[in-house]
Amino acid sequence: MLDIVNVEYDTLIPNNVSLSQDKRVLKALERWHPGYINWWKGMGPEGFQESLVYLRTAVSVDPKGWAKFDYVKMPEYRWGVLLAPQVEDRRIPCGEHLGQPVWHEVPGEYRSMLRRLVVIQGDTEPASVEQQRHLGKTAPSLYDMRNLFQVNVEEGRHLWAMVYLLQKYFGADGREEADELLRRQSGSVESPRMLGAFNEATPDWLSFFMFTYFTDRDGKMQLESLAQSGFDPLSRTCRFMLTEEAHHMFVGETGVGRVIQRTCEAMKAAGIDDPYDIEKVRALGVIDLPTIQKKLNLHYTLSLDLFGSEISTNAANAFNAGIKGRYQEAKIEDDHQLHNATYPVMQLVDGVVVTTQVPALSAINMRLRDDYSRDAAGGVKRWNLAIEKSGIAFQMKLPHDGFHRQIGIFAQVPMTPDGIILTAGEWQKRKDEWLPTRADGDFIQSLMKPVWESGQYAGWIAPPKIGIDNKPGDFEYVQLHMA
Repeated sequence: MLDIVNVEYDTLIPNNVSLSQDKRVLKALERWHPGYINWWKGMGPEGFQESLVYLRTAVSVDPKGWAKFDYVKMPEYRWGVLLAPQVEDRRIPCGEHLGQPVWHEVPGEYRSMLRRLVVIQGDTEPASVEQQRHLGKTAPSLYDMRNLFQVNVEEGRHLWAMVYLLQKYFGADGREEADELLRRQSGSVESPRMLGAFNEATPDWLSFFMFTYFTDRDGKMQLESLAQSGFDPLSRTCRFMLTEEAHHMFVGETGVGRVIQRTCEAMKAAGIDDPYDIEKVRALGVIDLPTIQKKLNLHYTLSLDLFGSEISTNAANAFNAGIKGRYQEAKIEDDHQLHNATYPVMQLVDGVVVTTQVPALSAINMRLRDDYSRDAAGGVKRWNLAIEKSGIAFQMKLPHDGFHRQIGIFAQVPMTPDGIILTAGEWQKRKDEWLPTRADGDFIQSLMKPVWESGQYAGWIAPPKIGIDNKPGDFEYVQLHMA
């Protein structure tokens, strides 16, 4: 049996958790709301707060008809609290409580661990909005501008989802943590965001597309794991967030694909066969394929760091407690408690990379990262098919897991994308072959000129194959009103 799937719109905060009957939490969220709006106006998309944007808004949690599209000013977007329907008689899917009924309140012994998981997830949501706040000004089309803003408002709603859990289930501590989520800022020296990748700049649209493909995919994997939680409100929250997250990765995959497509088209038209003839390719006003590969290397490796250390007591404890499972836990054929199970993990032994079997319970992060890498490889394969069809001899590749790492076994190890360990001096001499340089960034910035006429696209990116909500190619996705 499932809950009612429609959303209540009779309160300031749209929801399907009967907030109107939970006065304490409703009042707490209404008190938090002005601070959120102030944060959005101050740290959200700069210069576009009065523009009308063709956005989708959740009106149901039924996957067959959960959203409607309409023009809305972003500060007036109806952010709310949406949980996937409750599943009757759901059971804890993993750990020492395997098979027991799920919890509808926070178990006292896991309170601190659960709160930290919610806070870390919550912290990533406003961080990405802050990272992307200037991008609207250089949007290559109104279509892309609209997609940016859709991602932004949904990250805002995901923040609301986590704040609801903090306010409802964690008392005074939760209220304090909810306020802190608005106080920290991406890249701040005094109060940075909690995870490294969310303090990096997103200076251009290729970075944005790579971020939404790679880093939002980490978000997908984390949400999938939290959706297995024995704490049912967290599971239901994450299950609905995954519905929205899919669009973010679509924006990333198709965005990078359209950049690659345009580069290949321009090279063919100019009769350039060599993708490494970078000056000639750049003279066409497109981004050369080796530089796109460098951006891939950077964003993939930053995203790998988000999974934490390969061997992790914290991850083992969360799994054992049943508050965070593995990716698609129900599809894994084992005892779901990992008694005596092992998992392969790469180690660095005397300067050589070897694979060893370790207790699977301690390698939860490693398994999730492997699932992530397999998932990420799918889009890279599709990008390569497009390059191959164009007749250009070049392939995008995911680098070795030890390349350019700041966390875990390979932290600070000087390694090539092919997995060859270098000396520190060799790394310094050659790192510009594999990671974007200042000159690469300056070139990409030189292309970031706004194109805001309906149906028009910047010269460095191809139009999409199909419009959002099946709209025609010249649809006015954003009605501009510059602040």
